[in-house]
Amino acid sequence: MSRDIAGSKASTAPSGGSLSSELFHTAVYKPNQGRIVRQLTVLAIWLIVALGAWRLYATLDGSTSNKAIAVGIPAGILLAGLWIGFRLINWPRFADFLIAVEAEMKKVTWPSRDEVKRASVVVIVTIAILAVSLFLFDVFWQAFFDALWATA
Repeated sequence: MSRDIAGSKASTAPSGGSLSSELFHTAVYKPNQGRIVRQLTVLAIWLIVALGAWRLYATLDGSTSNKAIAVGIPAGILLAGLWIGFRLINWPRFADFLIAVEAEMKKVTWPSRDEVKRASVVVIVTIAILAVSLFLFDVFWQAFFDALWATA
């Protein structure tokens, strides 16, 4: 079921469907909502699938002399992974989650550059002080146990 919203087709499918039932649809669920998060998510999924298919090709190419198998299996997995990634971001339950994530990210108050610099300096100084403290404790306990002839 779909309706025309602001010139675009938006699916109004219930959000309780399983992913396997969504794999064979071509409709885009709520296309104008959560675009940035959904696009970045599908790009990350596609990158992972592409790297996995490339690695599988490299493995099969070195272990089999049949070029059709070495190219065909990774290509099939690549195509299936690209389609599943596209359908995953249009699965109503997952798409609604990503839309909510983008809405929440718009509410975040990001720190200014000066606040980030000050916080970074505090973290770096604290880590340096802890590193020096741990070094001094280590030197102290090493000297203490050496004085007791406890080490070999």
